[in-house]
Amino acid sequence: MGDEIIFRGAFDELSSHIKDSFVVNVSTHLPVSNMYLRYLKDADIKFVCGSNLLDSRMDARFRQWDITWLNMSLVGPCVLYGVGWRQYQQNVSLYTKILYKNVLSKKWMHSVRDSYTENKLRGIGFENVINTGCPTMWSLSPEHCSEIPIKKAKKVICTITDYHPNPEKDRMLINILCGNYEEVYLWLQGSNDYAYYRTLGLGNTVTILPPSVDILDDRLAGDDVEYVGTRLHGGIRALQKKKRTTIIGIDNRALEKQKDFNLPVVNRTELETLEQVLNSEFSTTIKIPHDAIQKWIGQFAWLSESRGEEK
Repeated sequence: MGDEIIFRGAFDELSSHIKDSFVVNVSTHLPVSNMYLRYLKDADIKFVCGSNLLDSRMDARFRQWDITWLNMSLVGPCVLYGVGWRQYQQNVSLYTKILYKNVLSKKWMHSVRDSYTENKLRGIGFENVINTGCPTMWSLSPEHCSEIPIKKAKKVICTITDYHPNPEKDRMLINILCGNYEEVYLWLQGSNDYAYYRTLGLGNTVTILPPSVDILDDRLAGDDVEYVGTRLHGGIRALQKKKRTTIIGIDNRALEKQKDFNLPVVNRTELETLEQVLNSEFSTTIKIPHDAIQKWIGQFAWLSESRGEEK
């Protein structure tokens, strides 16, 4: 469901430029089939939207962006759009450098989600890169954030993360929420979140929300509700809906966004401070890099001006 939130946000921000274009969507997580390679070959421009797609070892068995040297000449040249580095990692392998040099555009400026990703790309020779943050955050203007409550709500929507488990901390998280809110809902963002929740031995202490972004939106539309959880984009969705949000940082994505953009994050290693945070009053002040965003998106004004012309 996080991918859906990212895609909706990214598509909305580009919509005014691509509304008259023929758009083909291709999954980054699945091998690129020959059916779609024929579209990629003749595309005017190819945007790569996503969160954790870049990696120091694209020659490893697991790849978030499933491309190889066999199809790199057809996949590229691509333009990164709010993309980030998968994890804190060591030096980039030679194979990966060659792959990125062939796949990533040398003409257009690339948009990345944080400074860490920007520095990793610059470290392998890409100067045409700019830190715009994730497009899901671009709407979080000062005017928008001023409408987010500063006081704790009576109800809370929480999340946990199946692929980054910490039973002790996650049990502690839910117990803190149950002790501080009248109603606690667990939204299932990931495919194995429910199975992981059952292993925590907490019984029916929370109300389960099915894995649907529309259901999440419907619950966020209610009164006196906020978000606390480990899922980054569940939290960003709550911010989009003007709800007080505390994201529990479990990896580089949330922690780097906190550094760069003042995203409201409590590191899971400091979970003992969470109850105090929740019972305090705090304003949401997201720092959006408007100049960087305009510089990046301004490159593509021609998309809405001259449909069909080769660029």
